[in-house]
Amino acid sequence: MDSKRFLTGLIIGFIALFAILAGGIWLTLLVLLIVFYASKEYTTILRHKGFLPSLKIILTSSIVFGALAYFKLPQLIPLVLTLSVLMAFMWVLFRGRQPYIANVATTILGFLYCGWFPLHMIFLRSIGEDCSTCAYPAGAGYTVLLLFGVLVTDTFCYFAGSKFGKHKLAPVISPNKSIEGAVGGTVMCLVFSMAIGIAIGLPWYHALILGLLIAAFAQIGDLCESLIKRDAGVKDSSNVLPGHGGFLDRTDSYILTIPVVYYYITFFVESNILDLFKGLF
Repeated sequence: MDSKRFLTGLIIGFIALFAILAGGIWLTLLVLLIVFYASKEYTTILRHKGFLPSLKIILTSSIVFGALAYFKLPQLIPLVLTLSVLMAFMWVLFRGRQPYIANVATTILGFLYCGWFPLHMIFLRSIGEDCSTCAYPAGAGYTVLLLFGVLVTDTFCYFAGSKFGKHKLAPVISPNKSIEGAVGGTVMCLVFSMAIGIAIGLPWYHALILGLLIAAFAQIGDLCESLIKRDAGVKDSSNVLPGHGGFLDRTDSYILTIPVVYYYITFFVESNILDLFKGLF
């Protein structure tokens, strides 16, 4: 592995781990920093296709989402989502630049994909923060599991694919990825998730399901960003991170995984989703 890539990844990992364990403003600032650069890279990529999403609306919406997450005001999220969509339409309406539909659609996708999805990390970390006797809230353990589960998946997909890869996973979107690599990354993610799950007191079946979800959506997220870049004819989202490309390249495996893990834990681990339907019967 390239030494520059390894060193950059190590530094990013330590910063992310510190922010997760510290929580609060540290994690919020880190996530918003990533959202800021990922949003800029996203709009740059889309311009290669001739689309003109509004970076200002994407960033404004994302900052507001971050503030709602930090101050624990989830009841305002539907309002902000609605206003953000209205802003996207009005921006295109008053700027009057073609292609109209694509510019609205890519702006909305921008604040969902680059902002709303990653900001679920703050919601995830805040689970169990009302426990006064806990050294760390349950959310810290869940977030560490997510952080390293994705890292393990990415790492072993690469190594297993390099050594055993023969069958293409998605030849049109990402020719270098193989089925063997995907299996290798998934198996190691399951092993890691079971080990960490036991360490944080998570029942084995939840740890197993979370491992499957993390492995699956980490790879799907990676392929989704590859799809966007390939459609736009771009190799890397930027070159700001030595050996890794851009922030979007480095975090693509997390973007879809974060909300999936958060909602699974919220509805199946911390509570029972079936309780929501008891009043209907």
